[in-house]
Amino acid sequence: MAAAAAPAASLRSKSCLTLRFLSICSKIPTKPRAFPPVPRGHFPFSSAIPRRRCFSSVIARALHSGETTKMEALEKNGSEMASKVGEFRKKLKIADIKGGPDEGLNRVGQTLVVAGWVRTLRAQSSITFIEVNDGSCLSNMQCVMDSDAEGYDQVESGLISTGASIWVQGILVASQGSKQKVELKVDKIVVVGKCDPSFPIQKKKVSREFLRSKAHLRPRTNTFGAVARVRNALAYATHKFFQENGFVWISSPIITASDCEGAGEQFCVTTLIPSSQEADRSPVDAIPKTEDGLVDWSQDFFGKPAFLTVSGQLNGETYATALSDVYTFGPTFRAENSHTSRHLAEFWMIEPELAFADLNDDMACATAYLQYVVRHVLENCKEDMDFFNNWIEKGIIDRLTDVVEKDFVQLTYTEAIELLLRAKRKFEFPVKWGCDLQSEHERYITEQAFNGCPVIIRDYPKEIKAFYMRQNDDGNTVAAMDMLVPRVGELIGGSQREDRLDYLENRLDELKLNRDSYWWYLDLRRYGSVPHAGFGLGFERLVQFATGIDNIRDAIPFPRTPGSAEF
Repeated sequence: MAAAAAPAASLRSKSCLTLRFLSICSKIPTKPRAFPPVPRGHFPFSSAIPRRRCFSSVIARALHSGETTKMEALEKNGSEMASKVGEFRKKLKIADIKGGPDEGLNRVGQTLVVAGWVRTLRAQSSITFIEVNDGSCLSNMQCVMDSDAEGYDQVESGLISTGASIWVQGILVASQGSKQKVELKVDKIVVVGKCDPSFPIQKKKVSREFLRSKAHLRPRTNTFGAVARVRNALAYATHKFFQENGFVWISSPIITASDCEGAGEQFCVTTLIPSSQEADRSPVDAIPKTEDGLVDWSQDFFGKPAFLTVSGQLNGETYATALSDVYTFGPTFRAENSHTSRHLAEFWMIEPELAFADLNDDMACATAYLQYVVRHVLENCKEDMDFFNNWIEKGIIDRLTDVVEKDFVQLTYTEAIELLLRAKRKFEFPVKWGCDLQSEHERYITEQAFNGCPVIIRDYPKEIKAFYMRQNDDGNTVAAMDMLVPRVGELIGGSQREDRLDYLENRLDELKLNRDSYWWYLDLRRYGSVPHAGFGLGFERLVQFATGIDNIRDAIPFPRTPGSAEF
């Protein structure tokens, strides 16, 4: 529009742009008009409207100016210089070479290229052994080279060291050693990026706490490389499960004005703090205030308080009441000032919603989902799982196999409390009806009372659960469920949602939550409400469960915790 209204002179200054448009227009065949053009003079008051220079007048001038000849020349030269984009091909990686049942023996004699990072280098009198890893699997490729190999001078000069990135070409041969079936006999080696001697990740063992301070480099270790690959496999299996079962993936918003859990532990999103200076130099008195001295949220970006979401559930429900079965999978945030090994300020949540479903359907879906993703990891991440079984948690493969093969047990909250009261052990947190179960209670139930079998506890007291959960007929409990698994405790939490408008409004009032903030959520109960249910799963807890990693900060690439937002 702006271009159409601009003077012709300004458009002529961009003649190349204009003429390219003209050359395209000139190639479009003109069709006979269905109706004759209406003469301008037939419009009333047309003579009173000043005629502005329009884009068509620029086209006409260009066509008669001889500039089209210049454009044709430019197009011809451009076509001579242009070339096609190359075909994308999957890169051959170490996992492809060594991942088969014969661990690479079927490729013996082939000339291959490996690109990765040096894990170790061992030089002997006439042969040098270089262990290279490209991150595709736990295994390294042992590269064997002698002084005849092209680029051997880079080894002699010390350019190739632990941490350096290299490109290696050679012939795959059967290995003489016992640790691997094949190795690469090097013909040529090139240093892509040398590594400074200060590289902190050497062959010696370092603590995971130290590696958290080097989160940009810790993926190069065996542990965190394996965690990343299993995390990836779990994410893939998550989408695969829901897609195969007819669910639609929904992108829920990260910024919200409502508190799904009603706990108030949210991060505020605001532009009221002046951004013209460095954030740490922003004066407090510059924040706009009302006459009462309160923050004037009407001047904020959204015109009211806004927060980072703690859950995509409420938004997921809106689409479940239109598309039937949906799920969200994205980042969520909680400003809980907790320094435990179980909490993060930023984490990912998987949250399906099922329309025309009750709590029993919800529990069945959660069970099928967990068994599906665990089975996928056991079948597709065998090398990494063997590593976790040997070095992180002895018996983890057996534990996960039990989840896949055993039937899940369900019992009510009341029955769980009675079971805990009969337990011949003293808990740190006292047990009574109405208390929120702690990790020690949950783990006792699943690990000891039911010998490692996953347990679902249902029908919790409404006073310890969120406002959106459907109230049971007894008036004291809600149709909620928690899935407990060995070593972690609660892994999944879900419920049947309250689909009755009057019950939901009363619950909001009881908890002193502002109805106006949930007007759209209440509308779902006004317009074609249906029974529906869903659950939430903290993805990092699932990663912990599947890998045996004991600290949740090691289950996510860049953990966000109180006092820590590095990287």
